[in-house]
Amino acid sequence: MKLINPKALAKALRQLAFAASAAMMSIGLAQAANLKWAAQNDILTLDPHSQNHATTNNIVGHAYEGLVRYDKSYRIEPCLATSWQTVNPTTWRFNLRKDVKFHDGSSFTADDVIFSFDRIRQPQGTMQIYVAGVKEIKKIDDHTIDLILDKPNPVLLNSLVTFMIMDKEWATKNKSEKVQDYKAKEDTFASRNTNGTGPFLIKEWAPDQRIVMTANKSWWGKSEGNVTDVTYTPIKADATRIAALLAGDVDLVTDLPTQDVARLRATANLFVLDGPEVRTIFIGMDQGSDELKYGIKGNNPFKDVRVRRALSMAVDRPAIQRTIMRNLSIPAAIIVAPGVHGHAAELDKTGPANVEAARKLLAEAGYPNGFEFTLDCPNNRYVNDEEVCQAVVGMWAKIGVKTKLNAMPFGPFISKIQNFDSSAYLLGWGVATYDAQYSLQSLVRTKTTGADGNFNLSKVSNPKVDALVDAMKTEMDKAKRDAMIREALSITRDDALYITLHHQMRPWAMKKSVSIAHNSNDAPKMYYATVR
Repeated sequence: MKLINPKALAKALRQLAFAASAAMMSIGLAQAANLKWAAQNDILTLDPHSQNHATTNNIVGHAYEGLVRYDKSYRIEPCLATSWQTVNPTTWRFNLRKDVKFHDGSSFTADDVIFSFDRIRQPQGTMQIYVAGVKEIKKIDDHTIDLILDKPNPVLLNSLVTFMIMDKEWATKNKSEKVQDYKAKEDTFASRNTNGTGPFLIKEWAPDQRIVMTANKSWWGKSEGNVTDVTYTPIKADATRIAALLAGDVDLVTDLPTQDVARLRATANLFVLDGPEVRTIFIGMDQGSDELKYGIKGNNPFKDVRVRRALSMAVDRPAIQRTIMRNLSIPAAIIVAPGVHGHAAELDKTGPANVEAARKLLAEAGYPNGFEFTLDCPNNRYVNDEEVCQAVVGMWAKIGVKTKLNAMPFGPFISKIQNFDSSAYLLGWGVATYDAQYSLQSLVRTKTTGADGNFNLSKVSNPKVDALVDAMKTEMDKAKRDAMIREALSITRDDALYITLHHQMRPWAMKKSVSIAHNSNDAPKMYYATVR
């Protein structure tokens, strides 16, 4: 009879136990799971080409997809295109994924890409930036297309991430060939329904109540998590949102009130996932109108660089960071955040307010006793947005500027400022392409047609910045292009074309049974989520 070695037996038992544990874990992870997710604001529409709004783009982006997408490290990877190559400096050939179905079962082909390209460029939408510089898309065959560019484009692939592809047949059948005109309060079939190729189907949207998504069983891709059903609930009130998490009514909250973060960290059954956000909060001022619509009568004071600089100098950014943001922000001098290509720490240095210097500048500009205007502010979009506006209003009061605060939910707010019905407003800008050109071209370049100035709602116009932006759009030499970005950011800062306040930090809180990859564009992807 052969004797059994006790050490060998113990090792075999450990291996068996490990294998059994791994098998059980695998079974557990494979089981379908529901995830209840809450955040502060609702989406604006289900039309993927209507509103360049981060929450909308993220949730709608679970149903619709682009030719390419970001991986967890923000590197470009294939999506509806499997590969691409440059035929020449202004022609890119994309090979499309075969056997992809839209949610209604119809096939994805090159015709859908061309239709979506023509659609996204329509002027009533605000998404043209994502196909800027693309002159034409040519069909080679059902699964091959050529993108013809005006000029070489150094950030083409980054831009295409948010160029969502819509089913041509479905849109035509449902009379949704045209993009919804959101600012005109238009309602269309495509603004209330979706039919994409993405990992989730949006089954229901009850505005300001819930969004219900379920996994697309026919998705060409593979989910890294086990979440099959998602309920997203917009909860405006901070206290109510956090109470829902503490009570277990929701599993994940991605809009954390800064005052609650420490308490959530200390809560035994919760986990706080830390991470930055590539979003800058700033104040825009109407610099194009001869007279302010909501403010002092007579000459528009915002046309004077001394006034804009005075308002900027009066803002105590470190105080906002310390008292309102509870150190979950980075005081900002430039309009792009760390993590965005073109950001430079030496350009982004701020200091405390300088009230005396600000008063002197106002006096030099002809306003020794200040002036009056209205500041429009969302109250359910950014971290502590209304509180930040209140603080800034108080700081401006110290230099004699009387500001009426007009706070409102984000839906009517964004419609208001897109209609240029504002003299000054607070806005946040995330950088979908992770490149500074995106912010400079959208916000600072003089508004013309298409993507140039498509979110320049302050009527900013600086010929030097315009020339730099137009040059960087086609400059393929990295060193030369980086110098252009640096100069444009410096002019925007020094001329106070916008008053930058801070870059947001973005911790998320969740039950310890939940795991998900953090996204610096504040866009959690449910196909990365696991509920144990």
